[in-house]
Amino acid sequence: MKTHKDLDVWKEAMSLAKGIYKLTADFPKEETYGLVSQIRRAAVSIPSNIAEGAARNSNKEFI
Repeated sequence: MKTHKDLDVWKEAMSLAKGIYKLTADFPKEETYGLVSQIRRAAVSIPSNIAEGAARNSNKEFI
């Protein structure tokens, strides 16, 4: 059975999230709880939403 982990778009979104974490590690420390946090949460939400959609019961919900 296929899962969200088999989807190319999920794999790309995970790569993006990892890249964002590496990129934002070099941001100024005073931005850790502001801009860095917001960017990271946005990046993580992409693969999370894909996984959530893949877990739906019907093709209509998945799309």
